[in-house]
Amino acid sequence: MTAKRIPLHPRNPQPRGIAQLAQILANGGIVAIPTDASYSLVWPVGDANALVQVRRLRGVDDNHLFTLFCPDLSILGQYARVDNQQYRLLKLGTPGPFTFILEGSHELPRRVLHPKRRTIGLRVPDHPVVQALLAAHGAPLLATTVQPAGAEEPLSDPDAILDQLGHVLAAVVDTEEIPQGATTIIDLTERPPVIRRLGLGDPARLGLEVVESET
Repeated sequence: MTAKRIPLHPRNPQPRGIAQLAQILANGGIVAIPTDASYSLVWPVGDANALVQVRRLRGVDDNHLFTLFCPDLSILGQYARVDNQQYRLLKLGTPGPFTFILEGSHELPRRVLHPKRRTIGLRVPDHPVVQALLAAHGAPLLATTVQPAGAEEPLSDPDAILDQLGHVLAAVVDTEEIPQGATTIIDLTERPPVIRRLGLGDPARLGLEVVESET
């Protein structure tokens, strides 16, 4: 199988292309899409087979933190346990290039959570293609950076993704724009919150100090 290249406008993605991607996901395919940070692999939350394939592709074990892409914070309570202080920070950082670590709820399959901490990454991407796909899919999507096992850097060019992962993926979105950089990861299960990785998101937006950037 060779992945399809699906061209989309970066700010006004064509509905036909989005519908095609949603159908691919419904059929069990894994898709690479650009975001407001890096390219990400996405697949349905309940697709256990896709999760196995992604773990193999990334070369990661059960401890790897996956991210839940959500359209906004309105459905957050279904998938994560959040108190008022955490929610205030989430509102300040969404949408945008932040990934927040939270305790997952019983709505999420245990296989997608950290086996000991029961945590999940949560992100509300500020990108029209991602938002359109989430709307067409009708539910959050699991996601991870497009970084093959053994690679030192993520893949950010659709040609490179097709060349290296086209035999595994079902589709690669090409907006003719190459996203650069990673998200800032903030662990909200710690008090005070801990910056696990400093990326594109500015912690000052949340009133956090960069001195906590140790992993």
